[in-house]
Amino acid sequence: MMLQVSSSPHIRDSITSSRLMLDVIIALTPSLIASVFLFGYRSLVMVLVATGSAVLFEYLCRRIMKRYNSISDLSAIVTGMLLAFNMPATAPYWIAIVGSFVAIVVVKQMFGGIGYNFVNPAMAARIVLTLSFPSAMTRWAVMANRAGATAGAVIEAGEAAGGTDLIATATPLYLLQHAGGSGSSAMPSYLDLFIGTKGGCLGEVSILALLVGVVYLIVRQVITPWIPLTYILTVAAATALFGQDPLYHVLSGGLILGAFFMATDYITSPLSRKGKIIFGIGCGLMTALIRLFGGMTEGVSFSILFMNILTPQIDRWTTPVPFGGGARRAKA
Repeated sequence: MMLQVSSSPHIRDSITSSRLMLDVIIALTPSLIASVFLFGYRSLVMVLVATGSAVLFEYLCRRIMKRYNSISDLSAIVTGMLLAFNMPATAPYWIAIVGSFVAIVVVKQMFGGIGYNFVNPAMAARIVLTLSFPSAMTRWAVMANRAGATAGAVIEAGEAAGGTDLIATATPLYLLQHAGGSGSSAMPSYLDLFIGTKGGCLGEVSILALLVGVVYLIVRQVITPWIPLTYILTVAAATALFGQDPLYHVLSGGLILGAFFMATDYITSPLSRKGKIIFGIGCGLMTALIRLFGGMTEGVSFSILFMNILTPQIDRWTTPVPFGGGARRAKA
C-alpha cells in the first residue's frame, strides 16, 4: 500500500489554475470586442502583442531559470490581456512589450512565478509604464464617428495609426476636475460612460461589456463580490461626501475593471471575508483621495498596489482562530 504524505488542506477539487484563467479570459472577451468596436483593429493588435510577448517572456524566463514550463496555466495570457486593457489605444506597440517584460519577468517570475507574486503583475506594469512613459500612456482617444457628446471635449484631432479615425480627448475624470463638474456641456453623459464612448484605456471604457464578464465570473464562482462591492461603495460614499457626483466616479476611469478583475486576484488579496472587506474599503478610500486631492486624475492602480502590499498584514489581523486555538483558550 502506498501512502502519500502532504500538508493540509486535503480537500481535492476539479478546479485548476488553467480552468480559472480560462474563465477570466472568457469574461474579458466582451470588453475586447467592445474595444475593437470603439477603437478599431489597433486595439486587437495591442492585445495580441501584449499577450504574445507575455507568453514568450514567461517561456524564456522559465527555461533560463530551469523551471517547469508554466505557460499552459494561461496566467501569462490573462496578465497580457489585463496589461493591454490598461493601455490607451494610441500607445506604441513596443510599450506593451516593455510592460509585459516588467509584469512577467520582474514582478512574477523573479518572485517565484504564479502564486508567489506579492502584487498584481499587470497593475504593477501599468504603474511602471505610466511613470516611465507619461506622454504615451496618457494620450486618450475616442472614435470620431462614435464620439457623441464627448466631441465637445476634443483637444486635438487626427487619425490614429492603423487607419481608424480617432479624436484625442481628455478622460471624464480629467474633465470632472477641470470642466466645472458633471453638469458641464463638455462632459460625457451617463450613457456615454456606460457604453464606452469616452476617453480611457482599452478595457475600461465600456462598463456594459465589463459587467457582462463580471456576471459570468460570479455565476462561475470565480470571484466573490466582497472586494468589488466594498471598493465601489467606498468610492461612491467618499466622493459624495465631498460634493462630487458618485455615479460619475463609479462609471469613470478604471474602477470597474480594477475592482472586479484586478483587486480580486487570489494571490494578492486577503483570504477571509473580513479581510476582503477591509481590503475593498482601503482601496476605495485611497482611490477617492487620489481622485479628489491628488495630482493624478486616476487612483485605481496605485490604490490596489498599495493594498496588495498590506495584504499579508490584513491576513494576520483577520485570519480566523482554529477551534481550540490559543487565543480562544486565553479568552476563556
